[in-house]
Amino acid sequence: MRSDSRPVDVRELIRKGEIEGPTSGMCLGYVQANLVVLSKDMAYDFLLFCQRNPKPCPLLDVTEVGSPEPKIIAPGADLRYELSRYRIYKNGELVGEVGDIAGYWREDSIAFLLGCSFTFEGSLMRSGIPMRHIEEGHNVPMYITDIECYPSGTFSGPMVVSMRPVLEEMVVKAVQITSKFPRVHGAPIHIGNPEGIGIVDLNRPDFGEPVTVKRGEIPLFWACGVTTQVIALRAKPEIMMTHSPGHMFISDILNEEYSLL
Repeated sequence: MRSDSRPVDVRELIRKGEIEGPTSGMCLGYVQANLVVLSKDMAYDFLLFCQRNPKPCPLLDVTEVGSPEPKIIAPGADLRYELSRYRIYKNGELVGEVGDIAGYWREDSIAFLLGCSFTFEGSLMRSGIPMRHIEEGHNVPMYITDIECYPSGTFSGPMVVSMRPVLEEMVVKAVQITSKFPRVHGAPIHIGNPEGIGIVDLNRPDFGEPVTVKRGEIPLFWACGVTTQVIALRAKPEIMMTHSPGHMFISDILNEEYSLL
């Protein structure tokens, strides 16, 4: 898949089942988003959770009740079909991964789209900062930390972070670049010393796959939207649908529209 493909074309290929893998590196220059779908009775608590935790849960769009169309970031798209893989949770338990969620969508379903760090990867690479998970053909590694999010109603739990190794002399540049994108997680929340945020072993991520950290590189950790999947284990909604980690929704919004500069 070409990195400069149009989002609408990629979403169509996903809908046809011709793309099934993670979306990192696809449609560079366009905003990618995490997905959470809940019933209407859980929506207010989750909306408040996002407001209280903007680093892991930067809100980009919310659908109308029962509608799968993200009218702000991709008018005409259908969230039931246009992600390459979804997760289904029932009463807080992961019960499966599926290629579409049409059979689980309900009349009272509300979808939330949250910013994703895949969005700023193109800016990092254009500045000479390689993305190791893309180089190695992996999903980005993600870890559950010991940083507790601010609770809201039934939603509470620890923050999840994604990790990218960066050469020591490029760390400041990486921070400067990503800080321009607060609506897609912004600057790293932690630099170096994984144990400082409760990560015991970088080679054993909780989601995604491990990547090589080379001599002279420092691990940088960004808040991650997979946080929402961890809090689902505590909130135990009757049903909750999300993207599978790394399999994001590709919007029609250009990165520059969410950049501060």
